[in-house]
Amino acid sequence: MLNTRVQVLDVPVDCLDWRSTLEIVERDMQSAGPAKAIIAVNPEKVIRAQKDSELLSGLRRTALLIPDGIGVVLAARLLGLGHMERIAGAELMPKICAIAERCGQGVYLFGASPAVNEQAAAVLQRMYPKLKIAGRQHGYVKESEMDGVVDSINASGATVLFLALGSPKQEQWMLRYLPQTQVKLCQGIGGTLDVLAGAVRRAPPLFIKVHLEWLYRLLSQPRRLLRQTALPKFAMQVVAAMIAGLGHPPAPGSLRGEP
Repeated sequence: MLNTRVQVLDVPVDCLDWRSTLEIVERDMQSAGPAKAIIAVNPEKVIRAQKDSELLSGLRRTALLIPDGIGVVLAARLLGLGHMERIAGAELMPKICAIAERCGQGVYLFGASPAVNEQAAAVLQRMYPKLKIAGRQHGYVKESEMDGVVDSINASGATVLFLALGSPKQEQWMLRYLPQTQVKLCQGIGGTLDVLAGAVRRAPPLFIKVHLEWLYRLLSQPRRLLRQTALPKFAMQVVAAMIAGLGHPPAPGSLRGEP
């Protein structure tokens, strides 16, 4: 699949399938140059980026923007922007660990509570016995201590940094601190460590299969209701864009990573 960057309601996202995503990850993991970031794009983030110029600017400079929400996938198709698969960040993270294990690359886990961070690391080690977990740091860190965290990441020699600080904090961290690191790849993974550690249950397979994982999260975590108000806003904007005929294919040569 040609990896093309498109604009969904003026917010960038990459047209990807699983094969192209994993090929890009393995290539970037072994490439020279500055760290490359992976950020998930879903309807909630699209709505937030429309109002947050710093976030939008950061997304436009991000190496890989995965279509994490089924809403983004459907919007791209309805607006005639391209066909993409849903690349769930929670599923991509362990696949990256598998690649790191095979390639002999170390990973660093930054985020979540101390107990969750430790338990998630233990689970990953059981899943991938030869995976090198080069370092760990829970997410309860003061801003004054952040330079020390960056030093720890660099001293670990890790190739991959998993950032579990939640959105938008992890995107803000990437914008400010990722250029100071020596990793090759950094993925924002939200609550994935909580899922791995068993502190939070992911949706049952049936919900995932029919693309209703967002509904399961809402039912099991009612406090997410305010955040989920982004979904109807996103849907209405997509319908309005369809009526106005604003969807259009990407311009030739508009590949990922280009502004």
